[in-house]
Amino acid sequence: MGFPWFFIIGIVFLLYSYILYPFLLKVIIQNRPKKTSFSNGHNKPPLSIIIAAHNEEKVLKDKLESILNSDYPEELIELLIGIDCSTDFSAIILKEYQDKFSNCELFEFDQRQGKIQIVNTLVPKASNELVILTDANVLFTPQTLTFLQAPFEDSKIGLVDTRMQHYGLKNTGISIPESEYISGEVAVKDAEGQLWGAMMGPFGGCFAFRKKCFEPIPAHFLVDDFFINMTCIKKGFQCINQKDALVLEDVSNDSFIEFKRKIRISSGNFQNLKFFWKLLFKFNWVSFTFISHKVIRWILPTFLFFMVIYIGLNNDASGLHQFLYYLLWLIPLVYCVDFMARRNKVQLIWLRYPIHFINMNVALFIGMIRFFMGIRSSIWQPTKRHQ
Repeated sequence: MGFPWFFIIGIVFLLYSYILYPFLLKVIIQNRPKKTSFSNGHNKPPLSIIIAAHNEEKVLKDKLESILNSDYPEELIELLIGIDCSTDFSAIILKEYQDKFSNCELFEFDQRQGKIQIVNTLVPKASNELVILTDANVLFTPQTLTFLQAPFEDSKIGLVDTRMQHYGLKNTGISIPESEYISGEVAVKDAEGQLWGAMMGPFGGCFAFRKKCFEPIPAHFLVDDFFINMTCIKKGFQCINQKDALVLEDVSNDSFIEFKRKIRISSGNFQNLKFFWKLLFKFNWVSFTFISHKVIRWILPTFLFFMVIYIGLNNDASGLHQFLYYLLWLIPLVYCVDFMARRNKVQLIWLRYPIHFINMNVALFIGMIRFFMGIRSSIWQPTKRHQ
């Protein structure tokens, strides 16, 4: 008894996007001439830093201190902060720090706007060509800004991402698998940028772009960073990762909170796919990376869903079919073992890796369904800080 077409395609997509594609990038990068690194100490341009903050009192002081402690000349930094109808002490904290910055402007919104609308409002107000969009919980190192602006010496560069380093990792939740997954994604995106200038989206916590590349993000969009990235590419600019531009972030440790975040991102992915689908048919390196890194991963959960149903309905088959049927029952068993172990204060971290992968694909599938049902708001609650 053979396998149906959707089963074969699902296996091919799974192996290609998560194993073969990253491996191919790694091999190509290792066998190409090394690029000359960008300079970081000359002709520093003025920068505009934009922060959208909603109830971020737990992290705002550390964020602002990290900007103040930057080795980048303070007179070259413009700080634009949007307070999105916060109900905590965020606005008070920012007003206390406003005098410490030579060029800081505070925008308070009495009604909840959401990050997308604040970005659309503040980017046109930026006085400088280089704009840095950053989250309140992402901390700078003293050299972050210096390294982040350096690649813009090349006029072809439209967007530059930072390298995220996580702190506060705990063995009690999902933070360690999530951090390692993100590290793998950083390597893939860095290779895409180095090879073709076609990095498939920054991580969103902190990245820089040319103001002339920016277009207003459509209403109800949920993922702003990927939209800005693909807009730069559509306009003929390159998007890259700058590994030397290090930033620090407390990674989520709560699997349920992370699950909800990935559902939101998945819905936003399909919004962007609908908007930029024409780039898939350019038959260039952008098309190749877009399909290989993103589109295949976004649609893979649909194939996995039908694969699970197919295996479950073929429990009376023999050979490989029967093996897969019994293998399917390992999924709830893994969750049960992890749950019981944690209740008894035993941390089986190795079990969290398959759980993380399963949760991620389930979230992608649910996010796709929500996209087709219609998205009516781009407002969401920030991930809980210092979990």
